[in-house]
Amino acid sequence: MLSGMEHIPFKAQPHIAASRKRGAGLNRAGRYESRASEVVDDGWESWNDPDLPPLSTTVQEDAARSVITRNDSPDIPFDRSLNAYRGCEHGCIYCYARPSHNWLGLSSGLDFETRLFAKSRAPELLEAELCRAAYRKKPMQPLAMGTNTDPYQPVERRLRLTRRVLEVLRDFNHPFTITTKSAMVVRDIDILAPLAARGLCAVALSLTTLERDLARVMEPRATPPAGRLEAMRALSAAGIPVTVMSAPMIPALNDHEMEAILAAAHNAGATSAGYTLLHLPYDLTELFSDWLATHAPDRAEHVLSLIRQTHQGCLNDARFGFRMRGTGPIADLLHLRFANACKRLGLDKPRPNLRTDLFRPPPRRGEQFKLAL
Repeated sequence: MLSGMEHIPFKAQPHIAASRKRGAGLNRAGRYESRASEVVDDGWESWNDPDLPPLSTTVQEDAARSVITRNDSPDIPFDRSLNAYRGCEHGCIYCYARPSHNWLGLSSGLDFETRLFAKSRAPELLEAELCRAAYRKKPMQPLAMGTNTDPYQPVERRLRLTRRVLEVLRDFNHPFTITTKSAMVVRDIDILAPLAARGLCAVALSLTTLERDLARVMEPRATPPAGRLEAMRALSAAGIPVTVMSAPMIPALNDHEMEAILAAAHNAGATSAGYTLLHLPYDLTELFSDWLATHAPDRAEHVLSLIRQTHQGCLNDARFGFRMRGTGPIADLLHLRFANACKRLGLDKPRPNLRTDLFRPPPRRGEQFKLAL
């Protein structure tokens, strides 16, 4: 453990957000809003009534006109991504994507995990973009899925947008990667396995902790750790390259598990690994601090102190090259532990290079008949 202290098993304190299977305990107005409201206790603690009904999830249509997002960040190993949803019902309290909900005039807190948006036309929009000559003229790179929202969050079971996107990518022989915390990914093995055999896809499963109690309150609607390990086994058995992401590592909360997480993933079939250090952009600092004070009051100040020691005295360091790894002795030791564990387990191999030479737009309706003539 990085703190040099004996690890104390995590035991979450009871809280209304946890009883409703939600991660955030706050729902502050977004950073672009000119007005804000605040919940005030009426003296009867009615806001914390355990008999209140569960917070419902709503799904609205996202009227996107394109679905491929480009980036040139030096911290990210991909230049194009696709997210069929906005917001994520998994409710992971540490999720760096939470502040993106502010662009919609919504909160990074409970809004992010309860007010979702679905791009129902994502498959058709993707197909149209891939057919453009301008797309084919640019250097081909894999498309990353699961970069700002989980493609297999619970609503996917009903809407099946991710599966339809995969069908389009299959038809075009377009290489892609998937990052998820959900065992639902095994549903699509029938699509993924043949593509993996041709070097066109790989899957990364994020495994933050092996402690079920910690996972239950830190990532309340994601697949439990044991289920993610089972998903790794199923994917690996189907010949699909699996990476384990031990991310994020949080000093004095889950960092002591890094080696155990990597070993468990290796035993489940993972062949490569990655990690990130916790970073808390924008109002995520308040959300995470509130979560710590609620669920882990015995170590909250210690955890925050150690995080500051990895980010130059702050809870976040937004500089490229540092935000994902941190600086200082604690961050350096975490990196060394990760490297040593990966070398020992054989997880230090580079992730598979996906093929980009097979990309071909499928024949359009009527073209096959012309070719036959």
